[in-house]
Amino acid sequence: MKLSKAQYDEIAQFLGHVQPTRQSLRKLKEKFPSQSQSTLLSIFSQEYQKQIKRTHAKHHTAEAIETYYQRYLNGVMKNAAAPVLLELANEVDFAPSLMARIVLERFLQEKEQVIPSKTLINSMLRDPSQIPDGVLANQVYQCTVNDCCYGPLVDCIKHAIGHEHEVLLREMLLEKNLSFIAEDQLRAKGYDKTPDFILEVPVAVEGHIIHWIESKASFGDESSHQAYLQDQFWSYWNRFGPGLVIYWYGFIEELDCHRERGILLKDCFPTDIVTLRHSMAQH
Repeated sequence: MKLSKAQYDEIAQFLGHVQPTRQSLRKLKEKFPSQSQSTLLSIFSQEYQKQIKRTHAKHHTAEAIETYYQRYLNGVMKNAAAPVLLELANEVDFAPSLMARIVLERFLQEKEQVIPSKTLINSMLRDPSQIPDGVLANQVYQCTVNDCCYGPLVDCIKHAIGHEHEVLLREMLLEKNLSFIAEDQLRAKGYDKTPDFILEVPVAVEGHIIHWIESKASFGDESSHQAYLQDQFWSYWNRFGPGLVIYWYGFIEELDCHRERGILLKDCFPTDIVTLRHSMAQH
C-alpha cells in the first residue's frame, strides 16, 4: 500500500494528538478505514518510537529517575496489586517497558550497590520471575504485556514477522525459478552488509535491472528510509549493483525517487519479472 506524503502526514498528525494505546489504534482504524490495518499499525509504532526518542533524555535525568522510583515505592506501599508502573508510564507519556527498565535498574542499584549490567537487566525484562522482588516482578510484567511498541515481547513479534516475510520472499523466488544466494550464505562467505537475497542471474522489473532484493516488514517512512539508504541500501548498491526493496506494509510514494540510480521500491513481490533467460529465448 503506497501513500502520498500528504496522506501519510495526515495520519502522523492524528497520531501526534493521541496516546499510544490499543484504544488509539482502534480510533486510527476508524478514522482511516480505507488504509490497510497492518500499514496503520506499522506507522503507529514508528511514530510512537520517534516521539519516545525525542523525549528519551528528559526521562533519564537523575531527578526524573529518583522521582519515578519514589512514586513507584509509594504506589506499591499503598496497593501492591495496582498497576503502579504502567499508570505512571501512561501519565508521563513514556513507554511502559522503558519505565520498567528505569525502575528495575534503580532497584537493583540500591540492592546490590553496583550498577547492574545491561545483560542482566535484559534477561530480567524478558523473564520477570528472575527479579528478586515479587511485587516489582509483577509490575514489570504488567508493563511488558501492555506495551504495544517497545519491550521484549514486541521485539520477539517484530523478529518473527521479519523472518516470516523473508521466508515468504524465498518461496516466491523459488516459485519463479530464480536462483539466488541468501543472506546467511553470504555472511558465511565473509560479507558483512548484505541484502536478504542476491540474484545469481539478474532480472528486470518495470524496465530496471535488479541484482538483489531486500525485504522490510515495515512501512517506509521518510526517516526510516533515509536511515536504511545510508546504512544499507547504498552499500548494497555499491557492492552488488542496482536492487529492489520491498516494504511489505507500504511506503510514501515520493520516496521511490532513486529508480534511475538503481534502487527500486515496491510494496509487494513484482508480478512482471523479466528474466534474462526469457528475453534471450525470445530473440
